[in-house]
Amino acid sequence: MKRRDFVTTVSLGLAAGLPAFAENGVADVEADSPNANVTGSTSSRATSPAGRVEFASALEAAEAIRKKHISSFELTQQTFARIDKYNPQLNAFAYQLREDALTRAKHADEAQASGKSLGVLHGVPVHVKESFAVAGRPCTWGIPALKDSKAPSDSEAVARFLVAGAVLIGATNVPLALRDWQSYNQIYGTTNNPWDVKRSPGGSSGGTAAALAAGLGYLSVGSDIGGSIRVPAHFCGLYGHKPTLDLISQQGHLPGGHHENPGFSSLLAVGGPLARSAEDLLAALRFLGGPADYSAKAWKWELPAARHESLREFRVGYVLDDPYCPVTPETKAVLENTIQKLDKAGAKLKSGWPAGFKIEELYQNYRFHLDAFMFSVEPAEQQEVERKEAAASGKVVPGLASFADWQQQNFRRLGYRAQWQSYFDEVDVFLSPVAFTTAFEHDHSQPQDKRTIATVHGPRAYNDMFRWIAHATLTGCPATVAPVGRGEGGLPIGLQIMGAYWEDATPIVFAKLLARELGGFVAPSGYEG
Repeated sequence: MKRRDFVTTVSLGLAAGLPAFAENGVADVEADSPNANVTGSTSSRATSPAGRVEFASALEAAEAIRKKHISSFELTQQTFARIDKYNPQLNAFAYQLREDALTRAKHADEAQASGKSLGVLHGVPVHVKESFAVAGRPCTWGIPALKDSKAPSDSEAVARFLVAGAVLIGATNVPLALRDWQSYNQIYGTTNNPWDVKRSPGGSSGGTAAALAAGLGYLSVGSDIGGSIRVPAHFCGLYGHKPTLDLISQQGHLPGGHHENPGFSSLLAVGGPLARSAEDLLAALRFLGGPADYSAKAWKWELPAARHESLREFRVGYVLDDPYCPVTPETKAVLENTIQKLDKAGAKLKSGWPAGFKIEELYQNYRFHLDAFMFSVEPAEQQEVERKEAAASGKVVPGLASFADWQQQNFRRLGYRAQWQSYFDEVDVFLSPVAFTTAFEHDHSQPQDKRTIATVHGPRAYNDMFRWIAHATLTGCPATVAPVGRGEGGLPIGLQIMGAYWEDATPIVFAKLLARELGGFVAPSGYEG
């Protein structure tokens, strides 16, 4: 099938009220197909705006390849053609793997011709954040000294993408050392938001989010310790999932692509998928999750089913605004509209934080652990500078705390997790903002912590971007971001959906159900052709 014929077929299918690539009005996922374990059917709306194959979900693209509506080679070629057209204005990619990707796409088509399936993502073009090692390729983390680095082997996340049958087309841009809500560095330059190129796509998974929102690839993986999956998803109108702590292996997610510290946990950082549909998040979690090191000999992981499959069954806790970190009026209006839709759908709503919970105290504990971890991975010379500054000023540096002091803070961290686990006996999900504002304009001024973000109520501290992501990060609980509307200037606004520890399917399925009420992913204008 020629590309224009394929697009026309998809458009006609959606015009008739059918999901893309579907027959008989439902997504055709056969019981023995690689997609059989995906919860729910493909939504009849939101996953492929205007019926464009460029904006189809990864599962839809895999289904199209399986049904021979398009070959993997054709789809991969088309993806690179779109990269040629749109990436110059976005600068989303750190590097591309054209020759390798087209070779793998041909292999996928040959395998299909012989009746073999390579996995749930058979032949689907995907990319990864540059911080995940790809064998023989740079893994710089935006650090100039690592410009010529070559990863010794694939990271675990990349290896699992390939085992799932995906075609890896390249890696996406990041900020220096992954420490910003913007994505720029001296090696690869600045990544722009496809909704407004004067604005940040978020960080540190900003290149990933910009590429997916513009229809440059079908699925990706990012990392998150300070909102680095959630903020880019929010800024670019995507779905993103911060999994339960340590559910997805971080092996090979180190500067230079090395695999030191097997089994090491930062107690905060995770890797997780970004996509244009909630269904894709769920599918990705199934093959990305589970033990990867020596612990795999002792235990296996299986994703628990979502607590419910309809909105009227969900018990929903929520906080949409708080003096702790006030949100902009446009953000609040969009989130309030979401609550109204949930009320109309019959969800059981409960406003307010958990009983006895103090968000400001949790935030202080989160910042202690974040700062201590960041200090621990800094070069020795930078640590020495901070030691001297602390000694001269009397300033407390979390990285210099005694083990006893650190352990006391760690007990508090675990106490917050226990508090939230008890709360999830009362509710199934907890909703809150991702950030207090929409995507802000580029600002590369230094020092970073002195930057401000303009709002209608005046400038806000740059580090306020940490505040709404803190409770899910510190407790290690899963949190899904879903697009729920747009604010002034048409910029996307996302909702953070937090779930109970290890119950990742519940917030993702809630996001899937919410898309049926609100419409889900919408492509930014100007990227249709």
